[in-house]
Amino acid sequence: MALSEHWQNHIEAWQVGGLSQAAYCRQHGLNPNTFSDRLRAYRALPEAAVPKLIPVQLEPMASPGALLLRLGRGHQLEMPATVSPRWLAELLQCLG
Repeated sequence: MALSEHWQNHIEAWQVGGLSQAAYCRQHGLNPNTFSDRLRAYRALPEAAVPKLIPVQLEPMASPGALLLRLGRGHQLEMPATVSPRWLAELLQCLG
């Protein structure tokens, strides 16, 4: 049986979420029996058909409440997060 993206997303979210199957199903309004059936189908998929989660490392922004605009050739422009969206749009048009 082909497993829909909907069910793959639910199974992968459940795997990383730390809830029991029953709690996850309650929280998302899913039928626990259907979830179990889809989980069995997911586990039966060939290894190459199962998407892999790739670990990523998040880096904090340069300073809290700031926007960091990375330009070409390693240039950066840091500005307060309170800058007007209209002004920022005009700046981006000028730089573009």
